[in-house]
Amino acid sequence: MVNIWLLFFLICIPLAAFIYKNRRQHQRRPPSPPGLPIIGNLHQIGELPHQSLWRLSKKYGPVMLLKLGKVPTVIVSSSETARQALKIHDLHCCSRPSSAGPRDLSYNYLDIAFSPYDDYWKEVRKLAVQELFSTKQVHSIQPIKEEEVKKLIASIAESASLKTPVNLNKTFLALTVSVICRAGFGVSFEGTVLNSDNFNKLVREALEMLGSFPASDFIPYVGWIIDWFTGLQGRREKSVQDLDAFYEQMIDLHKQEKRQGSEDFVDLLLKLEKEEAVIGNDKLTRNHIKAILMNVLLAGIDTSAITMTWAMAELARNPRVMKKVQSEIRNHMGNRSTITLDDTDQFHYLKMVIKETWRLHPTTPILLPREVMSEFEINGYTIPVKTRVHVNVWAIGRDPETWKDPEVFLPERFIDSDIDAKGQHFELLPFGGGRRICPGIYMGTTMVEFGLANMLYHFDWDLPEGMVVGDIDIEEAPGLTVNKKNELLLVPVKY
Repeated sequence: MVNIWLLFFLICIPLAAFIYKNRRQHQRRPPSPPGLPIIGNLHQIGELPHQSLWRLSKKYGPVMLLKLGKVPTVIVSSSETARQALKIHDLHCCSRPSSAGPRDLSYNYLDIAFSPYDDYWKEVRKLAVQELFSTKQVHSIQPIKEEEVKKLIASIAESASLKTPVNLNKTFLALTVSVICRAGFGVSFEGTVLNSDNFNKLVREALEMLGSFPASDFIPYVGWIIDWFTGLQGRREKSVQDLDAFYEQMIDLHKQEKRQGSEDFVDLLLKLEKEEAVIGNDKLTRNHIKAILMNVLLAGIDTSAITMTWAMAELARNPRVMKKVQSEIRNHMGNRSTITLDDTDQFHYLKMVIKETWRLHPTTPILLPREVMSEFEINGYTIPVKTRVHVNVWAIGRDPETWKDPEVFLPERFIDSDIDAKGQHFELLPFGGGRRICPGIYMGTTMVEFGLANMLYHFDWDLPEGMVVGDIDIEEAPGLTVNKKNELLLVPVKY
C-alpha cells in the first residue's frame, strides 16, 4: 500500500509542476520598463504622474506593467483597453487597494471613492446619490446657484468698472465652495476659512497628497523612513489635522438649533450616528462622517472649479472659439438677463467646449486605483489578482489613434458625435466609468455649464495689459486633480 502511494506522488507531483509551469508560460505579462531593486519603477513616477506614464506608454504600449515597490501596477492608456477594464472586466477589478481604505483612518479615507467593493460602499454611495446627487436634488438647489452667481457677477462688474484683472482660479473656487457648502452642508461660511486663501491652500494640499505615490504604500518597513526623509509624511499628517479641524467646525455648526425642515446632508449623517445605524457591517461613526464629507468636499468643489478655469484658459487662447460660444449664448438669451437651467440645455456649442476641455484637461487625469479581485485579460495580457489598475484618462485624451490633431483645442470635433462623458464612451472619461463612476456627474456638469454660461454671457474677457495670447500657459499643478499651475488672470468687460 505504501509503495502505491509513493508511486502516486512520484507521478503526480512532477505532473502538477509541469502543468503549472506550462500554464505560467502561456500567460502573457504586459510589457514593463526595467526597474531598480526594492523600489522597482517608483523612480520613474514624476511630479506629474499622468505625463510620466504617458511617455512610458508611448514606448511600452497601452497595457503596461510597473512594479511600484512590492505592488504590481498595470497602466491602461487607450480607449479600447479602458473599455476592457471598466466595462468588460469591471466586476473583476472594481475594488480598491486595502491600504487606501477608510477604516484604517489613514490619510486616504475618501469613503465612497476608496472603499473596497462591499456592502458598506454600496450603501454609502446609494445614500450620497439619494441625498445629494439625484436629478431632483440638483434641480432643488438651482435657486442657490442663481443667487451665488448673481453675487459673483456683481463682484466681477466692480472689477470691470476699474478695468482690473480677475483671478479666475479663485473666482471659480469661491463659486463652487459657496454652492456646495450651502446645498450639501446647509451652511454659509462667509467670513470664515472657506472664503480665504487658507481654504484654497487646504484643498490643494489635500489633493496633492492624495495624488502622491508615497513610498510607505509600496515598500514594506522602510517606506515610511523615505517619506519622513522627503518630508511627505509630515505634510500628510498636517493635511489630515487641518482637514479634521475643518470637519469639526462644520459639525459644531450643525449642532446648533435649526428650524424644522431645514435639515441637510450633514444633519442626516449625524442623526444616523446618534441612532448607531449600521451601514454594511459597520456602525456609522464620526470618522465615517468625516470621510464622507471629505469625498463630497474635495470631489464636488475642486473638480467643477478646475474645469471652468481650464475652459476659460483655452477660450482665451482661442479667440475664435470664445466669440462663437458667446454668440450662441447671447443670441439665445436675447434681452433676458437671467440664465436658467433650461437655457443651458440649449447651449450645444458650449457643451462641445466643455467636452473638449475635459478631453485635454480631465480634472482627475489618472483614475483612482482599482484592485483586481479575480484574474482576467486585457489585450491578451494576464492581469493577476491583487494587481492595481490605473486608467490614464489624460493619455487617452491625447491618443492620436482616437483623436485627430489631439493637441489642438477644437470643440467642433464633437459635431455629429454621440460621445458623451457619462462613462459609456471610453474616449472621454472625466468622471470615470463602470461601478466606480463618479456619482456626481449631473451635479458637476450642470455646475460647469451654468457657471461658464453666465461668465461668457455677462462679460467679454480681455488679456491684461502687455499680454498676448501666446503668453497664456497651460502648465499643470500636481495632485489627485490637476489644476492650472499659474493663476488665470483676465480683464472683464461688461456686456
